[in-house]
Amino acid sequence: MTTRPSARELSGRALHALTRRYGAGEPLSCQPLSQGLLNRGYRLATTRGRYFLKQHLAGDPDTVLPLPRQHRATAELAALGLPVAPPLADRDGATVTLLAGHCFALHPWIDGRHRGGGDLGRADCRRLGALLGLVHRALERVILRAAPEGAAPARGRIKAACPNETRQVIDGLLARVRQRPRRSGFDELAEHRLLERRVLLRRYEALRPGVTEIPAAGWVHGDFHPLNLLYRAEGPADPLAIIDWDRLGIRPRAEEAVRAAAIFFLRPDGSLELPKISAYARAYRIAAGVGPAELAAAVHRVWWERLNDFWMLRWHYERGDPRTDPQFGAASALVVWWTRHRRAVRDAFCA
Repeated sequence: MTTRPSARELSGRALHALTRRYGAGEPLSCQPLSQGLLNRGYRLATTRGRYFLKQHLAGDPDTVLPLPRQHRATAELAALGLPVAPPLADRDGATVTLLAGHCFALHPWIDGRHRGGGDLGRADCRRLGALLGLVHRALERVILRAAPEGAAPARGRIKAACPNETRQVIDGLLARVRQRPRRSGFDELAEHRLLERRVLLRRYEALRPGVTEIPAAGWVHGDFHPLNLLYRAEGPADPLAIIDWDRLGIRPRAEEAVRAAAIFFLRPDGSLELPKISAYARAYRIAAGVGPAELAAAVHRVWWERLNDFWMLRWHYERGDPRTDPQFGAASALVVWWTRHRRAVRDAFCA
């Protein structure tokens, strides 16, 4: 479940007030969880069972839907048979609780584990792709059904990253790296990748995608990756629950499929497991009704996005937040590998 590792223990008074509101018994223990980057999560044990308590923190710019509407959408997805664990309702029927100035939601606890692409066989990859495709189709039904009568579907336009702006970001980050009084191995790698990326941008800037219109039915999970999917702890790799729907919103659906694959099937050396991606992508296309041309365009846009993106370095140098540092090596190597193998990556998604 997505949390901040620094989450503190909640006060006993707050816990008692919260569990009474949900009729969840008396609290026995409440342990902060440690995986993830946004929000806070706790494993809550009471006299009536175990729960996942999520504290929603303000400030995530990618949050699109208000929490009550997001919760209704996940409840409808669960009613359609998708593996979703919607929040529980309190005694007043609300799924959002304000307590001591903080916003909470209580979910059933799910015993499961996270699995990366290395843990998945080809059949598991097909199940994963089909699941995401079904989620996209189901979200279209759920969100449009919940929209006010006569409301026009939302549309939008996405402008691809500008190389000149990216070069300014590179210059700013390089200055921060070079000002460090004592350089670490991370600093050395960061400088190498920034200089390398500057060369790649100059070489490939003519391939910048044009302005893209988002499909009206492009409702997506928004953050589909291994830490937001729980599998059975043992036995077949059957997904138990898709979690963390905070970024549910309208975006190009095929791009979510590409981004997810680039996380699930990323090897430590920065390469992608293309045979697994082929199995995953074929199943996704069938389930979502997405054609090869749409997916090929998405592959190109996500590649360009990665070429211009430095969010991990910005967290490290601008925010002083090192939590993504362990991911930087493989993620930065992927950009170089993907650039060299663009045709093979496209074919894996579209063949």
